[in-house]
Amino acid sequence: MNLTTQAILTDFSWALTAVLLVIAIRMGVRERTPFYALLMLAALVGAFAEPLYDVAMMLYFYSTPGMWTHFTAFDIPQPIWTHSGYVVLYAAPAIYIARQIAHRMITQRTLFVWAGVTLLESAAFEIIGINGGLYGYWGPHVLRIFQYPLVIGVLEAAQVIVFAVAASQLRARCTAQWQLLGLFVLFPCTFFMANFGAGWPTIIAVHLKHTSTPVIAAATVTSICLAAVLVRAAASFLPRSTADAADRESLSATTA
Repeated sequence: MNLTTQAILTDFSWALTAVLLVIAIRMGVRERTPFYALLMLAALVGAFAEPLYDVAMMLYFYSTPGMWTHFTAFDIPQPIWTHSGYVVLYAAPAIYIARQIAHRMITQRTLFVWAGVTLLESAAFEIIGINGGLYGYWGPHVLRIFQYPLVIGVLEAAQVIVFAVAASQLRARCTAQWQLLGLFVLFPCTFFMANFGAGWPTIIAVHLKHTSTPVIAAATVTSICLAAVLVRAAASFLPRSTADAADRESLSATTA
């Protein structure tokens, strides 16, 4: 493990997490809701379930002396930056998307755009972590970019979209603020629904006893397609008025 990369990533991600928490709290004060702060905290706490993902996707955090870790599960030590990483990668875009949904400023098309933005964010973060010597996907994954399996980013993007939309649905239906605590259950549910629900072909293929590159490639493409279907399904839950309002706003800007 590269201790310098660990220090940089840990300090940067936790500093950014602190900034995002302040922003989330200020947004909540303006809208008189703890929704944004709880959404962020749900992702931070949800990182305790990371070992399940590591086993499924064949990810290992390098555990050389000097590693900053707080617990080990399934023989995989967990670095303390996984929690801040979850906030940066998953909560930050989810907060923005959820706010856009609440203000009726997003359409099905722009939801796919945000899925693409999330994919790029995830790829950049993980490529730095992998090539910086912090961890690696040791399984026989295919379609790698700088050692980063592309399917991982696609699944993570779908997960963020599903979480943002589901959280928005929860917020719209809550009759009391305390019910927003359901976000702490909703995050791991959407996290594993997307990564395991759409990613199961890849997970099974890389764990097959007698697997092969063609089998893994076919399974990977299938998972990517399932992730796209999942984003489209999530988009169908956008309120019709949300899409209509955004379309009218776009049309007005064009004619102006």
